[in-house]
Amino acid sequence: MSWTIWSLFATMELMLCLTPGPAVLFVLSSALRAGARRSIASNAGILAANAIYFVISATGVGALLAGSYRLFFLVKWAGAAYLIYLGARAMLGDWTITPGEEPMPARAPRLFGDGFLVQASNPKALIFFSALLPQFLDARHPIPAQVAILGVTSVIIEFFVLLGYGAAAGRISHLARQPRYAAWTNRIAGAMLAAAGAGLAALRK
Repeated sequence: MSWTIWSLFATMELMLCLTPGPAVLFVLSSALRAGARRSIASNAGILAANAIYFVISATGVGALLAGSYRLFFLVKWAGAAYLIYLGARAMLGDWTITPGEEPMPARAPRLFGDGFLVQASNPKALIFFSALLPQFLDARHPIPAQVAILGVTSVIIEFFVLLGYGAAAGRISHLARQPRYAAWTNRIAGAMLAAAGAGLAALRK
């Protein structure tokens, strides 16, 4: 793979990652509710789903999935419904942490699982990996190696972008520990997720 092709892909990936979407909004919501450090679990779940998409795209199955009208809308509505559910859970649930209380260890795996499901049910990610990724591949060279290079590049870029968003939101996550602001923090976090769900619902192929 030439440096020119790689740099073009890296630039496009960076621009796409910086654009707020379901993944960014989910990490922001996680950081607001659980803090910057614990939002890394959400980050990892999102990247795990992306890794699977890269594998699918390397086999050519992704192009078939992206071309399916019914599958696209099935994934779209499933993702939208799940994001709205997470938003409602954040707004209506009791996420307040009393001073001195340690977070429960079980919450990190839950954040990972939620992040994985949010990204796996995002049809825009399916289209990106199935339709855009092949544009950066050269059939004259081994495809798996090229996909691996682009996959590692994508994971590294998105990890640090999401880490930055999580760190920024984590700066005010201490409000969730104060009863006076906990309800509003949860409502804002929930509204972000619901907005992401509404955005997916309005998406047209």
